[in-house]
Amino acid sequence: MTKKTALVIGGTGVSGRALISHLENDPEWDVIGVSRNAPYFDTKAKFVSVDLMDPGSCRSGLGALTDVTHVFYTAYWDDPDFAKTREPNTVMAKNSLAVVADAAKNLQHVCLLQGTKYYGQYLGPFKTPAKESDPRIDVPHFYYDQQDFLTGLQDGKDWTWSAARPHVICGYALGNPLNLISMICVYAAILKCHGMPFFYPGKPGAFTSIYQATDSGLLARAMVWMATTPACANEAFNITNGDFFRYQNLWPVFADYFGMEAAGVQTTEMVGFMKDKDHVWDDIVRENGLQPNPVARLANWNFTNYAFSNDWDVMSDTTKCRKYGFMEFIDSEEMFLGHFDALRRMKIVP
Repeated sequence: MTKKTALVIGGTGVSGRALISHLENDPEWDVIGVSRNAPYFDTKAKFVSVDLMDPGSCRSGLGALTDVTHVFYTAYWDDPDFAKTREPNTVMAKNSLAVVADAAKNLQHVCLLQGTKYYGQYLGPFKTPAKESDPRIDVPHFYYDQQDFLTGLQDGKDWTWSAARPHVICGYALGNPLNLISMICVYAAILKCHGMPFFYPGKPGAFTSIYQATDSGLLARAMVWMATTPACANEAFNITNGDFFRYQNLWPVFADYFGMEAAGVQTTEMVGFMKDKDHVWDDIVRENGLQPNPVARLANWNFTNYAFSNDWDVMSDTTKCRKYGFMEFIDSEEMFLGHFDALRRMKIVP
């Protein structure tokens, strides 16, 4: 058996953590995680501390990783002003991938994590279901910059690339700015503490439009499949749970799970609504014997505003991944409830 060595760049995020969890118990793989900070979870993977914005840090931290065969790039720099995310995310990918591609003499594949923003989903109504063959939109995006850099880097080399395009990755990672699961749980706990019903804080149209999500574990398995299946070389794939939902149908299910009264839409600017409620969460943590995580590590209210504001259909076509052989799917309602249960077991939420 020839061992493969995975380098997971962004190893403490929702996607990176799921990849490491998936790979570290497989005897065919050695796993190296890359992050600025040490992992907050138990893992057998080796971790390398690197500041992806610093070329020198990338050279010193990644330049000696000569045994890497597969790279999974999941790092992300967030900013409330989305236009400001382009430059840092492009720079981080260039700094790290150039070093690894030069150092890893047996490199076989680089898998990029993208998303439905590739199709312009974040700007307003777009062509649905979105297909991988759809043309790029005219608005610049770091997804395009990263992919163009990677294909240029690959020119003349033997290794291949792929790109995964999920939507709303659902899993668990402390401090992740795009963590829908823990955000919903914290939001529900604070409302319940105030005796308020479980109302939907987004736009009315977002409550009724068609939406989709991607389980982090399913995404990890799909990315490994993409990285190790020769037919997937130099291809992009939409990866979602395979179903669609409307929040108007899920919201009563969530309310019942949290033991709350279900309510409809009450459009709320969440940053302002939650600005004076950190102490409420601290009380909840203390009273329920939870891990002492502040709100900021579990919920980003700017992201809440964004996630519940898409009042247009968000649908990706996943026919291509099935044609190429990835047949997994998961029921989104079961996924949400399963992740809520997991956070409770870990004593993250009440």
